[in-house]
This record gives sequence, structure tokens and C-alpha cells, in this order.
Amino acid sequence: MSESEPALRTRLIDVGVDLVAREGAQALTLREIARRAGVSHGAPRRYFPTHLELLSAIARRGFGELAVRAAEAVGDGSASPRAHLTALGRCYLEFALGNRGMYELMFRHDLLNSGHLGLRETSLPLFGRLVDLVGRARPDADARLIAGALWANLHGVAQLWGWGSLQLATGADDFTPLLRAALDAHLGQEGAG
Repeated sequence: MSESEPALRTRLIDVGVDLVAREGAQALTLREIARRAGVSHGAPRRYFPTHLELLSAIARRGFGELAVRAAEAVGDGSASPRAHLTALGRCYLEFALGNRGMYELMFRHDLLNSGHLGLRETSLPLFGRLVDLVGRARPDADARLIAGALWANLHGVAQLWGWGSLQLATGADDFTPLLRAALDAHLGQEGAG
């Protein structure tokens, strides 16, 4: 009895998620995913006509996991926008540093620019949540621009922390002071005003 098509498609994505977690985004070849899934090297093409489509399906899992974590971090919405942004920033940095291969895959320019592959539908709601919180914390400013700058700042912290550069440059032993500084830079100092 052969495996059903949806089951094999899911298994190929599962294998890709495991592979990116263990070996990084560079290991995600169609041939290696097929080998680890125990199917012929041509089998993935039945479900994912291009390599980018398979990579996008794997990256969607990462965005889904990040969305779940972000929702848990923000909770019921009863805290201040600043507290939610702190929790969301911490969540983002912890995800990036704990899932380096997936994080790298999720933000590949070629995948994000392939709008037909569905990543915009999974990544933009996360940015929308950030924009909403920034808008509530800074009603005086263009929330999309401030949120974009804050996201770029957090992305840079994640990359530089992951490489060990920020620890060397700042002497910090965790990213919390950098998160606080990023929020202060984009939202103003907490309690000021």
C-alpha cells in the first residue's frame, strides 16, 4: 500500500523542518530531503514543482511556530503596548537564536519575493501585530515605519548576537539590555514624556 499524497507531502515538509533544524538552510536540497524521507529523488517534484516551493512550505512552518509563540508572548492584551512589545521582541530574539537554520530560511529574499508561494500570508500578519502595538505605543508616529525600523533593529541584534559580535562589542552576556535599548530608540525611553 502506497503512502497517500497528503501524507507524503507532509512528510517531505517534516523532513525538511528537521533537516534545517539539524544542519541549517544550506542542507535543504531536494535530493537530501527525498533521501531522508525514503523516497526517490524525483518524488518531491510531484508535490513541489520547484525547489523554492518546498523551501517555502518549510519556511511557512517556521512562521507558523513563530506566530504561535508571539501570540503566547503577548497573551490576552491586558498589559501596556510597551510590555507587549518587550515580550514580542524577546520572543522574536529567542526564536531567531534557538532556530538559526529556520530563521535564516524564513527571511531569504528569494522566498519572500516569491509572492505566489504563500509566505506573505504567513509573515505579514506578524508584522501587522508589531505595527498595531507600535501604533498604540506611539500614536504620534507612522507606526509602519517605526515598526519596520524596530524589526530591522531586532533582526540585526539576532544576527549579530548569533555570530557573537554583540557580546564581544558590548560585553553583554544576554540580549535583554540590547532589546531594551532598541525599544528605547524606537519608542522613547520608558516612563519619559
